[in-house]
This record gives sequence, structure tokens and C-alpha cells, in this order.
Amino acid sequence: MKALDKKVYLASKSPRRRELLRQVGIDFELLMLRSDPARGIDVPEDVLPGEDPHDYVARVASAKGAFAWKVLQQRRQQLRPVLTADTTVTIDGIILGKPADAKEAEQMLALLSGRTHQVLTSVAVHCTDFAQQITQVSNVRFAKLSAGEIKAYCATPEPYDKAGGYGIQGLAALFVEQIEGSHSGIMGLPLFETAQLLRRAGVPI
Repeated sequence: MKALDKKVYLASKSPRRRELLRQVGIDFELLMLRSDPARGIDVPEDVLPGEDPHDYVARVASAKGAFAWKVLQQRRQQLRPVLTADTTVTIDGIILGKPADAKEAEQMLALLSGRTHQVLTSVAVHCTDFAQQITQVSNVRFAKLSAGEIKAYCATPEPYDKAGGYGIQGLAALFVEQIEGSHSGIMGLPLFETAQLLRRAGVPI
């Protein structure tokens, strides 16, 4: 298929995903989905009982994409490919979402301290006759963190809108001993895989 123009819709609130798309010159327009429980949530992100982390992140990214495409049609906006993504952190088969408070953030970082965990980001692209996704997995090893380091980090705003309670592009870069995978994927949008999908959807990159 061929995209109608070079611009895509990004259905994500994440400022990091916007920065990454701008970094590689992908033109986009925001298509916002509701995520405030008080106003209603368009795509629930609850983990299903016994759900594998890979299955979870792929399911949520795909559901966001399908719903965003439906919203685009309902609003009668110009049809362009819709890009969605979901990121989760996992260790020992446990899915670590965004911490609700400082106590939960500290517990997450204590679990990650001195160990290797996985960051999974699933990217989906939906368009008229196109719906594909790719899940990218990176291994991240943290240095051993002291209780003081964890508490000091959790006193900053950084942990609270990020899966696993940290952002590699911020102060938590000081915690990372080793990465195997995609730095941009750990930030929330693996650019190599994203470009692959958009090219398949007909977007010239």
C-alpha cells in the first residue's frame, strides 16, 4: 500500500517518543487517546492473569493502534498511518509498570539493583489495509545501588511516568553498566524497527 503523504499520526503521550521521531526527521501529528481514569481510559493496560511480558506488551501496543485507527476514522480526519507503542520492564517474569508512588519506585529500583532486566517495546502501525507490529527486547544491567542512591533518585520527578521506575535518558543513565539491544527502544521507541514498519506502510523515510 501507499501512504497518502509523508506525515504519520503518533498516538502517544510520551515526550520521549516525540523527541525520537524528530531526531530522525519523521513528520508526525499527535492523536491523543484518553488515559485518565477519572475521564475514562480508551485502552486498558492491566496485565491479564498469567500473561507473559512479551504477550502483554504486544497486546497493548496492538490494541492502542487498532483503537487509534478507529478514532481517526470516526473523527473523519485525513487518513494516514497511525503509530503506537508500549514499553514494559520485566525481571524474573515480573512486569514492572509505572510506579504509583515513591515507595513503589524504590521497590522497583531495589529489585533491578545489581542485576540484568529486560526492556520490551512493541511498536504497531495501522493504516487502511495495513496492520503490523514488531517487539524489540533489550537487556539492561544495573550497577549495585545503595539505599541512599535509590531514595535520592526517587525524590526527583523522573521515575513516575516510566515503566520500571527509571529513564535511561536522564539521571538513571548513571545506574547502567551495560546494554544489549536498542538505546532508543529502552527510551520507548526503537527507531530501527519503527522505520521498518513505516516503510512497509508506504511512508518514505
